[in-house]
Amino acid sequence: MIKTLCSLGLLALPAMASAQTAFKPNLPAVKTTSFNADTTSIAKLGAQADGVTMNTSFIQQAIDACSQKGGGVVLIPRGHWRTGPLEMRSNVNLHVATGALVQFSNQRSDFKLIKTNWEGLDAVRNQPLIYGKNLENVAITGRGILDGAGEAWHMVQKGRSLEGEWKQLVASGGALNEKQDRWYPTAQSLKGTTVKEAGVLTEEKQNIQDFEDIKDYLRPDFLVLDGCKRLLLEGVTFQNSPAWTVHPMMSQDIIIRNVNVLNGPYTPNTDALDLESCKNGVVEGCTFSAGDDAICIKSGRNEQGRKRAMPTENFIIRNCTVYRGHGGFVIGSEMSGGARNIYASNLTFIGTDIGIRFKTTRGRGGVVEDIFLENIDMKDIRGEAILFDMYYMIKDPTPQVAGSKERPVSPAKPVDETTPQFRKIQMRNVTCNGARTAMMVRGLPEMAIKDISLENATLQSDKGLVCIEADNIRLKNVTLLPTSTDPVMEVHNSQNITLDGIRYPAQAAVLLRVSGAEKAKDVRLLNTDISKAKQALELGQNVKKKAVTVSKR
Repeated sequence: MIKTLCSLGLLALPAMASAQTAFKPNLPAVKTTSFNADTTSIAKLGAQADGVTMNTSFIQQAIDACSQKGGGVVLIPRGHWRTGPLEMRSNVNLHVATGALVQFSNQRSDFKLIKTNWEGLDAVRNQPLIYGKNLENVAITGRGILDGAGEAWHMVQKGRSLEGEWKQLVASGGALNEKQDRWYPTAQSLKGTTVKEAGVLTEEKQNIQDFEDIKDYLRPDFLVLDGCKRLLLEGVTFQNSPAWTVHPMMSQDIIIRNVNVLNGPYTPNTDALDLESCKNGVVEGCTFSAGDDAICIKSGRNEQGRKRAMPTENFIIRNCTVYRGHGGFVIGSEMSGGARNIYASNLTFIGTDIGIRFKTTRGRGGVVEDIFLENIDMKDIRGEAILFDMYYMIKDPTPQVAGSKERPVSPAKPVDETTPQFRKIQMRNVTCNGARTAMMVRGLPEMAIKDISLENATLQSDKGLVCIEADNIRLKNVTLLPTSTDPVMEVHNSQNITLDGIRYPAQAAVLLRVSGAEKAKDVRLLNTDISKAKQALELGQNVKKKAVTVSKR
């Protein structure tokens, strides 16, 4: 690392301001769980730890009886315990002891369809492996392992499988798509891919029976706690989930501590943690490795999310590590109810597709604001280290024509309740060793991304800063080390941009390019040694010189 920086003329790196005062959350106290000392072992009720016996009835009986007598602890001792889906009850701590392996059923027939919520919309899905609704004072604790038998539900892509494994999978049964490059466990699973918004409740489809023909496609979440109060998840490992893994929804007073989530690299929709429309909580000391996003903040989708009007708010997320996932820390894309007052610190992302990820699109609506991130370290990020994107799952609206540095005009649309907003987000003390893009901000022509600050950062990447349709973006004491320096920083259709104390590779081709004559305004390059760049400033077509201020150091 030092050798690389020396070769770039950057040995004297700016300090990361370790003595800087941390963000101080002013949030409500989280109400905690409390349980009676009574403990019931499932083994005493007849459960068998032989890896063969289905113990669903014994475990459920223990949970129900414990709650009915006022609560306490249900113990799953060391051993290999098979079970079907379970339902939690109020005042119960399900304690999975060290050495316990709870293996959930791989028989899809053991699961029934229920009305629930999926990706922010009212939907029908297979019941979660562990489910609780309108409960209070609930916990899952211990150092044991809960395995979700996700292989019974997952699609597998040929291109991501070894040849021998693929042949064995196809020979086992199931169904292949027309291209013969995707395998599904059953014909029902394959049929679900042909249905738009499969599983979503509509005026035409209101009954559970309407979805029986694609039941196998409607994979269950691992843990759903819906409308609950005072929740504790501590120490346990959730692995091999069929879909979303840990999913508190419309719940409050949540503590998630030292939890592990381990899902395969190409397992679809296996988010590690989804906090959806939740209020007041702490997430700390967790380790996540997922086939989709890792730490996810959500609040419903489109009109339903806006009508629900329940933002995810008042959370502290700290001291967590993500080894794999589409995003490390993520807000969206289902954020129509908003998100606010979230403090994330001391997070490490290794090998995620994107590091810090804010995503939304037209139609969502919702306001994401007052988000604070600090002490974030990243390595081997495949895409953007930091991404704010209002075009999630949509083709790039302003692609550059080959050979041209100008971006085509993207027309604005009317602003209404469906227009999403990202604003008032602070980040500081951030590092990234390897990414495609250091930081990308891409707002809408009708709604700029506003009031974003990044302070004290060192980002190594292929490309530097890309800033499109933004207002009041501030980078201070930031070192950008892109391998491509034409330009190091691009600012398009944006205003009130402050680039203060920027460090970059010596002999960079272009330090700053500003384009978008209609909106380019008040772009300031301050306290930066521009002499190291071959060209300090490049203006796009019709951009006036007065739109940019350069203060030489």
